[in-house]
Amino acid sequence: MNIYIIIPVFNEEKYLRESMDSIVKQTLLPKKLLLVNDSSTDNSEKILKKYSNEFSWIKYINIKSKQVHMPGEKVINTFNKGLDKLDSNYDIICKFDSDIVLPKNYLESIINIFNGDPKVGIAGGNLYIKKKNNWVYEKISSKNHVRGPIKSYRKKCFEDIQGLRKSIGWDTVDVLIAEFYGWKIKTDKSLIVKHLKPTGANYGYNSKFLQGEALYKMRFGMILSIISVLKTSINTGRFLMIFFAFFGYINALIKRKERIVTKEQGKFIRKHRWQKAFSNVLKVLEILNLHFPQK
Repeated sequence: MNIYIIIPVFNEEKYLRESMDSIVKQTLLPKKLLLVNDSSTDNSEKILKKYSNEFSWIKYINIKSKQVHMPGEKVINTFNKGLDKLDSNYDIICKFDSDIVLPKNYLESIINIFNGDPKVGIAGGNLYIKKKNNWVYEKISSKNHVRGPIKSYRKKCFEDIQGLRKSIGWDTVDVLIAEFYGWKIKTDKSLIVKHLKPTGANYGYNSKFLQGEALYKMRFGMILSIISVLKTSINTGRFLMIFFAFFGYINALIKRKERIVTKEQGKFIRKHRWQKAFSNVLKVLEILNLHFPQK
């Protein structure tokens, strides 16, 4: 399989060398790697130039945009600028971040997942962050979810979902729309990817409201949105997230912001999420029954 990788870069000189080294040392190398330098003001471009000169399959381009580190639209605009520069002769397209360190067998393992089941549309590993000299799982989502910094898509799946949405929530809605079209999502939990910069580390104040906006745009509805944010806040210990997400959702509702899924897709998403919520409740009840059996 031909693997193409696109990596958006914005002021990542602190992590870029380690991240790039983990790619060039893969047991299976990609066919092409395009790095998209988005208005970096540090030494990122010098590092990109070094790797581009050293490896024929690595290229980089420079683009200009607002120098604000926000999730969602900025990173996907950068990704799409890279996508426009590539041909379509790929089997797998990857969107990686520039602050991750891959295990040496990462790409080989991902290809094995796709080859093992033709219905797998999106695949990836799990992200870990460093805490007190230990690498621990970054508890932002389930280990079954393929996170934004390590996305790999089968070409047909990528075409079915019509690429990535230029909006906050893109790395959740891509999975949901893929499932809407019958694709499977697969994570290999043995693939531990080091996330050198924890999610949200450099986000501005306004980004705190964006999760609520994302849930509105994905047509979750108010109750499901509250459940989703509550779960994330418990996992991360960020309980103020509930407050910010609520006002982000209400603001998006009042302003009637553009949805990123159709009504039919929204109906599927809500049904899918309610089923998952009820399944989780049943699991909790089973655990409680095991520990506290009724007399």
